[in-house]
Amino acid sequence: MSPELISILVLVVVFVIATTRSVNMGALAFAAAFGVGTLVADLDADGIFAGFPGDLFVVLVGVTYLFAIARANGTTDWLVHAAVRLVRGRVALIPWVMFALTGALTAIGAVSPAAVAIVAPIALSFATRYSISPLLMGTMVVHGAQAGGFSPISIYGSIVNGIVEREKLPGSEIGLFLASLVANLLIAAVLFAVLGGRKLWARGAVAPEDGGIPGKRAASAGTGTGTGADTGTGGTGTGGTGTGTGGTAPAAVAVRPEQETGGAEGTGIRLNPARIATLVALVALVVAVLGFDLDAGLTAVTLAVVLSTAWPDDSRRAVGEIAWSTVLLICGVLTYVGVLEEMGTITWAGEGVGGIGVPLLAAVLLCYIGAVVSAFASSVGIMGALIPLAVPFLAQGEIGAVGMVAALAVSATVVDVSPFSTNGALVLAAAPDVDRDRFFRQLMIYGGIVVAAVPVLAWLVLVVPGFG
Repeated sequence: MSPELISILVLVVVFVIATTRSVNMGALAFAAAFGVGTLVADLDADGIFAGFPGDLFVVLVGVTYLFAIARANGTTDWLVHAAVRLVRGRVALIPWVMFALTGALTAIGAVSPAAVAIVAPIALSFATRYSISPLLMGTMVVHGAQAGGFSPISIYGSIVNGIVEREKLPGSEIGLFLASLVANLLIAAVLFAVLGGRKLWARGAVAPEDGGIPGKRAASAGTGTGTGADTGTGGTGTGGTGTGTGGTAPAAVAVRPEQETGGAEGTGIRLNPARIATLVALVALVVAVLGFDLDAGLTAVTLAVVLSTAWPDDSRRAVGEIAWSTVLLICGVLTYVGVLEEMGTITWAGEGVGGIGVPLLAAVLLCYIGAVVSAFASSVGIMGALIPLAVPFLAQGEIGAVGMVAALAVSATVVDVSPFSTNGALVLAAAPDVDRDRFFRQLMIYGGIVVAAVPVLAWLVLVVPGFG
């Protein structure tokens, strides 16, 4: 049995054990990386740790730390109320606002994970407060980021168009952008309809003062117990799970008296010095990442430390609310994927498919490889590897290059909703007051559906007609 096949079978075993025995998949993946890397790939510790996603580790820790502080001092509550006022109480519009916001950020040049890191914590805080499915809100954010991700001036678009030019293939910058935009827009529309969007429309408008939150008035009468800092271990604290098609109506996230300057009941949450400083920090994060290309994780950690120093009481519990189990899960799985890349498993699979003599069959298999691998690794990285592998059969003229590149781009990016991808991991880590294990399973199931369905649909629509 070849080393590459062994490494794939071990990955399957990791999934089976994690699913059936409720063991953290990241811990299993670290053990698998050690075993396969040492015994099969002949790697030393440095070779194994080369795949550890240090940048993603810092992003997950930094962003969840900063937004835990924002939740603790009531800043996210203020932002939620402001968003409701912006759409005149139409809660059903908020998922689309988040979709458009992340799409606009990536379209003008933000890296997709940076846009998701900025928007997801606010969007998911909103979902918790207004009984919106966190799966709906999280996937709308990710698909919004990918909808704008291939504009001619975006990071993804520039990289892929550069690869196409380098390989001397016919290309269409606008065609690539529109393919990703339309695909993600259609997926978002289906998600909105399936995951409770129609019920949100049926609610009509809500008053920003109480947000239309079930249980809000009960909380003010003394029946609510939330503090806004629940760890989300199954709906026993402040807010239920909020999952399913409409979510279980959570109790209100109460604002502690010492955090409030004017009272939230009936008049809306007011700004105080801590909240103003937190809002400035969030704006600084956006400016630093988008304007100066600074690392989102390091910037978020720095801003969180500044806020913690100034207001230690609000920040005392924030470190404990960093999504450590999610960090372990994602970093472990990606370390194992790094071992697969180091020992050539990814290239081995791609070359095997590229050697098939039937161009249309090779095309759909490459789309599936792009989707499966990208669910665990860099979307742009896998496209950079697969587009050159497609050159030999594209040169035969039976497959349109424009359609093939667009299909690969769509297949390799829509799967970023997977909890093992950077975007999916950020959504999982940013969700407050949810049963995180359940939310992880939901994202994994939805990611599996996307991996199974989208590549063949992209192939049928973009490759089979022979565009380009």
